Amino acid sequence: MDKYVCSVCGYVYDPANGDPDNGIEPGTSFADLPNDWVCPVCGAAKDEFEKQE
Repeated sequence: MDKYVCSVCGYVYDPANGDPDNGIEPGTSFADLPNDWVCPVCGAAKDEFEKQE
């Protein structure tokens, strides 16, 4: 699964880790994150993320 980078702060969402502090289980792809999910570091919206090359 692809990793996604927050264009605001540089946080990397890694599906292998998920975002357990915010109820996102490991193994959750970026596409399957809820639309209201935000960056756990800076609060940027999901549309501020870009696929890591």
